[in-house]
Amino acid sequence: MFAWFSRILFRGLDELIPKRRLPPQTNSQATRIGFRPSATATCILACFALFGCAALAAIGQPAERPNILLIMADDLGIGDLGCYGGQVLRTPNIDRLASEGMRFTQAYSGASVCAPSRCALMTGRHMGHASVRGNWEVFPEGQAPLNQDEMTVATLLRQAGYTTGICGKWGLGGPGSGSEPNDKGFDFFFGYLCQRHAHRFLTDYLYRNGQKFEILQSPDRRVNAHALIAEETLRFIRENRDRPWFLFCAWTLPHGPYRADQVPDLSAYTHTDWNEAQKVYAAMVEWLDRDVGRLVRALEELDWEQKTLVIFSSDNGGVASPQLSNQFSSRLGLRGAKGELSEGGLRVPLIIRWSGQITPGTTCDYPVAFWDFLPTAAELAGVPPPQGIDGISLVPIVQGRTTPGSRALYWEQYRGKRLEQAVRWGRWKAFRAGPGASIELFDLLHDPTESANVAAQYPEIVAEIAAIMEKNHQPMELPPADPRVWEKYREDNRRLDQKLGLIPADKP
Repeated sequence: MFAWFSRILFRGLDELIPKRRLPPQTNSQATRIGFRPSATATCILACFALFGCAALAAIGQPAERPNILLIMADDLGIGDLGCYGGQVLRTPNIDRLASEGMRFTQAYSGASVCAPSRCALMTGRHMGHASVRGNWEVFPEGQAPLNQDEMTVATLLRQAGYTTGICGKWGLGGPGSGSEPNDKGFDFFFGYLCQRHAHRFLTDYLYRNGQKFEILQSPDRRVNAHALIAEETLRFIRENRDRPWFLFCAWTLPHGPYRADQVPDLSAYTHTDWNEAQKVYAAMVEWLDRDVGRLVRALEELDWEQKTLVIFSSDNGGVASPQLSNQFSSRLGLRGAKGELSEGGLRVPLIIRWSGQITPGTTCDYPVAFWDFLPTAAELAGVPPPQGIDGISLVPIVQGRTTPGSRALYWEQYRGKRLEQAVRWGRWKAFRAGPGASIELFDLLHDPTESANVAAQYPEIVAEIAAIMEKNHQPMELPPADPRVWEKYREDNRRLDQKLGLIPADKP
């Protein structure tokens, strides 16, 4: 998966930097609020950003193909982590990964919500070409499936001789869809097929390799699904020692609901004046961090630190709830949240540790995105990526072999039937609310919170971005909504709450 972020870093800055009226890409110092570099300084800083990421990253050459451990949180905000400036929540294990590896300051999810973001991650295609571009719910269980002939990173790695596993939330095809994890290249799966089902940490079933795994629940015995998923994650690591492996930890923490019954304990927060939802969110983030620590310790026990590439990220921007995001500064002041194509909806934490290959404690400010994962994994495994993908391998930047190439990053989503589009191009971020709408343009170098629309000042850049939007959008037919989906969802939740003794058994 490191291939995911490597070639991006090293194919060049031409497209990242438009050819007219666009200063070169700068490093993190230049992008921080309050820093105003001169044109000359900007050019110099660009060189440091480009070659610094590459040179600092490569401190060795891998003797063999590495294991790939991808840990992805659910709705985690950048500002929830200490290594990204978080001051409230305690995340020592994730912070340690950053101190021992590379922290990306401009990493983007595949989409602003769960299912399409995972589609980009698995297939190497951005939202203009992806087969799943929304949280398209399917009755009675699951979401819209991947195309039947669509290759995933798991298929590619399994063909390359890797053992492949996923523990957690799938969300790319329900039971019998032909797009379950075992249909899409995973040797092992344990968790939720359906992301609606994954809203419940207290559930009475999960899936193991396509078969229902029953969980006995009662008022006196409440079993949290994440605890089971974390144990299966550790078991996969310890039991697969004969050949390289790829493990996707698609964990559901810290996604809601933010109810006290969804976590084992809130006693650590009794001294705070936080409300229940805030305490639950804090408990989820810190539980996530503890289990990341358990995975890292398992690698240490097996002496696998140098042969395992560890990646930590989150599936989309932080939650929209002000009572959570404001309390914990989850989005670090970025505009918007999950569900939006603004920076707050797309920017995610990204940390990559590869002991012996990456200089500890480095940062990289080159913009990267989820669709870079598949080609990165392909290069790590020594196999070519499939044709027609949008991502580029990041392995060259990690090893300092070459420079990144020019490109723009593209997203789209449907709000109802209205197409929204966004582009990141060099220092520019653009958004269009629908066909025929005006393009909004933001200069992230001087305005990282997207507060000032400067489209009128840069008509040539707006024209270039309009062409990028047109070129990258491939029309597709949207699946119809099924009202039975949410009726069943409410009924399933009522039934389960009764089984757990959370509501009276006779409540309709």
